[in-house]
Amino acid sequence: MTVSILGCGWYGLALAKALVARGTRVKGSTTSPEKLHVLKEAGIEPYLIDLSADQLKYDPGFFACDVLIIAIPPKARSGAGADYVPKLKNVINVVEKHGINKINKIILISSTGVYADQNLELNELSDPKPNTPSGLILFEAEELFRQQAAFKTTIIRFGGLIGPGREPGRFFAGKKEIPNGLAPVNMIHQQDCVGFTLTVIDKNAFGYTLNACTPHHPPKLEFYTQATARAGLDAPEFLPELKEWKIISSINNNKYLGYEYHIKNWYDWLK
Repeated sequence: MTVSILGCGWYGLALAKALVARGTRVKGSTTSPEKLHVLKEAGIEPYLIDLSADQLKYDPGFFACDVLIIAIPPKARSGAGADYVPKLKNVINVVEKHGINKINKIILISSTGVYADQNLELNELSDPKPNTPSGLILFEAEELFRQQAAFKTTIIRFGGLIGPGREPGRFFAGKKEIPNGLAPVNMIHQQDCVGFTLTVIDKNAFGYTLNACTPHHPPKLEFYTQATARAGLDAPEFLPELKEWKIISSINNNKYLGYEYHIKNWYDWLK
């Protein structure tokens, strides 16, 4: 099996290394020439690819694979969100041009950020009602791939990402009067991001939308206070209030994957 990962960033590189460790042939892309050697040293076949509308550069060989994983962020916060959907349209065009005889399985990485705070527990059957710039962009991207009949796409919506280089204790350390301290967290560790994706591939679970979020949702106040203590940082001060919130759950994991999370309880992990 050959897996191509479009976007070997924080998650994509970790996934690529896990696949290589299992003996899978992995092709990985980056937009940075300086990162090509990092991929090569990890046993990943490196490709310099940019699918921006005004920077279209790619090697067709990258798209000769059995599974294509799209792990490029929308970058809405940095003001580049408007380029995201056009970039994904370019991905589809390139796949149809170069890989359609080979690629019929795609994994699109999305986010539970597509769900608005609705003061409810939400799963894959819930109307996401996206109401943020990034949420709206991500949902549009999801719909773009759901409409494609030439290949089966599984959409993985990750919760808030934590792990190496993304230690949660740093998010709010030392801050004061942080609102909504009793709102539940919806997080996932990098280890489970990778494990969840590997299970999708192993179970051949394509054509679905899957929420991937650790099924333990302590209040922000408790989670981040313990996280800063673990990191040896100044404790944050949250307002003990519950305003807008959501709990992200999944019915499709049990139905199609049966993935068991490595981290089941955040308090145990924070110890």
